[in-house]
Amino acid sequence: MSLSMSSASLSVCIKMLENLNHLLDKAQAFVEIKQCDPQALTQFRLAPDMLPFSRQILIACDAAKNGVARLSGLEAPRFDDTEVTLAELKARIHKTLDFLGSVPPEKIDGSEDKPITFPVGRDNTRTMAGEAYLKHWMLPNVFFHVTTAYLILRHNGVELGKRDYLLGAEA
Repeated sequence: MSLSMSSASLSVCIKMLENLNHLLDKAQAFVEIKQCDPQALTQFRLAPDMLPFSRQILIACDAAKNGVARLSGLEAPRFDDTEVTLAELKARIHKTLDFLGSVPPEKIDGSEDKPITFPVGRDNTRTMAGEAYLKHWMLPNVFFHVTTAYLILRHNGVELGKRDYLLGAEA
C-alpha cells in the first residue's frame, strides 16, 4: 500500500498542531506555577534576528493551513495575525485544526504532480510539484516552527521532553 498525499499532509499537520497545543498547555501551567509574566515566553527569541515565540506559533499554523489549501485547491482561511497571549495562540491552533479537519482527503490525493506556486519571502514565488512541495517545503516548515517553539519553551524552563513533542497530550 502506498502512502497517500492526504495521509502525509493532513494527519501529520493535525498531529503536530495538537502537540503544539499541548506545549502551550504546559507553558500556561508553567506561568501559573512560577507566577511569571506570560509575555516573557510569548515574546522570547532564541536569537536577536529570529521571530518571537508567538510568531513561531502563527507561522506553524500558516504553514499547515496554507500548504493543505494549496495541495487541495481550496481557499485557506485568513487570520489577522494579532494573537499574542497563550490563550489567543491556542485559539489560533484550534482554528487551524478546524480548517484542516474540514478538508476532504480526496481533494489532496492525486496532487503529487500538481504545480504548487507559493510565496518565498516578500517579493518572490517558487513553483514545485505537489509531492516535492509537501516533502521539501511544507512539512519542513511546520516541523521547523513547532521545534523552534518547543526550544524556546525549554530554554525558558518549561518542563518538556521529547515525548511532549512527539506524543503531545498522550505523553
